[in-house]
Amino acid sequence: MARRWRLFSRTRWESKIREEGFLTNSYYPVLGSPVSLTYPEAPYARPVPEWLRRLTALGASPADSRELRLRKSVLVLSSVLMATLSFVWVGTYAVLGLWVSAAIPLAYQLATGVSLWTFARTRRFQLFRVSQLLMSLLLPFALQWSLGGFAASSAVALWAFTCPVGALLFVGARQAVPWFVAFAALVAFSGAIDPALAADAAEIPSGVQVSFFVLNVLGVCTTAYVLLQYFVRARERALAELGIEREKSERLLLNVLPASVAERLKESEEVIADGFDSATVLFADLVGFTPLAQSLPPDETVALLDRVFAGWDALADRHGVEKIKTIGDAYMVAGGIPAPRPDHAEAIADLALEMSAEVERCAGESGVPLQVRVGIDTGPVVAGVIGRAKFSYDLWGDTVNTASRMESHGLPGEIQVTERAYERLRDRYELRRRGTIEVKGKGAMTTYLLLGRRD
Repeated sequence: MARRWRLFSRTRWESKIREEGFLTNSYYPVLGSPVSLTYPEAPYARPVPEWLRRLTALGASPADSRELRLRKSVLVLSSVLMATLSFVWVGTYAVLGLWVSAAIPLAYQLATGVSLWTFARTRRFQLFRVSQLLMSLLLPFALQWSLGGFAASSAVALWAFTCPVGALLFVGARQAVPWFVAFAALVAFSGAIDPALAADAAEIPSGVQVSFFVLNVLGVCTTAYVLLQYFVRARERALAELGIEREKSERLLLNVLPASVAERLKESEEVIADGFDSATVLFADLVGFTPLAQSLPPDETVALLDRVFAGWDALADRHGVEKIKTIGDAYMVAGGIPAPRPDHAEAIADLALEMSAEVERCAGESGVPLQVRVGIDTGPVVAGVIGRAKFSYDLWGDTVNTASRMESHGLPGEIQVTERAYERLRDRYELRRRGTIEVKGKGAMTTYLLLGRRD
């Protein structure tokens, strides 16, 4: 039966994930052994053309957040788009001899060019943003007033609507409200003075007026659609990347924590520590590995240790027990945690027998003499997640200490178990009484050697 205590805030562990780089690394040393992961490619939308990518990167800084880069690119794109479309008004009104009206969109083009050049050099986003919003808001109304009101100008003031739309995209929802209020106030003011302006309206052919009505409505709608399309596509790419990064963090988290513990950390507001009334703990150590490592090149030492531990990892997974950690050439594993199971002692015993066989296989393949010394104990333990700079899932209690002593006081090539582990295993396994030995911190203890399963 597992007892649970709620400890610490979950945000502590979420911050640790970020500090450890779990959202960026695909190769990360976890508890002593390297873990290499392969992830599927992000389901991106159609790639953005290179010329458009370079244009929208204007004024970007390496220190910008993803959201800020997106807002800068949307503003640059909208400014270039509207400045390009302004050629239609400049040319048409110049041909009609309406020089004041032609000068207004021309002034917008020149001012936009200067502001883009300044933004590219200084990266002062706030100045660029405010200047573009003000021009897109005021100049369409100025053009409409110069032409004689709504009808004569074909409602060119509709272009001012791109101001609150743009503010919504690259400033934010709350900050866009004043811009929309200003737009609405200018529309109301234009309506109030329209009769006076219409009395002195410019002579514009009806065909031009109708064409510009169509162009203004279609142009404003197209501009808004293009901006929203680009913004949505950029958001989709960002969300796709975020999904991949989240999957990376979850997979890497599972190499540090048991799956059930990781799920509880994600779902609970607090970390959950467990107390188990009965679990079995195993410690294994490669006999004489330290002097052996001194005689081997570093790459061969790590490769040999990785081969042994990788084999033990596979065995632990097959027997359904939980690897806790590695410390140098020592290996710790437990059965009955984090999910209690009645046969935890048998699962650890089977694992211990196969671990010895795995070491013999690795020794034969590498030509390096290897022996393993194993210690096992059964009893209550406490399990939980600890650490600040680095965190891990660990166990505590007398059972853990005793299992460690069984390993350190054991014999090379043998599996030494305590008397209470012997009581759990004796009906199904062959065990030989070693006798009474003096154990550091425990005193005299009767121990047994696990030989194999009964036929």
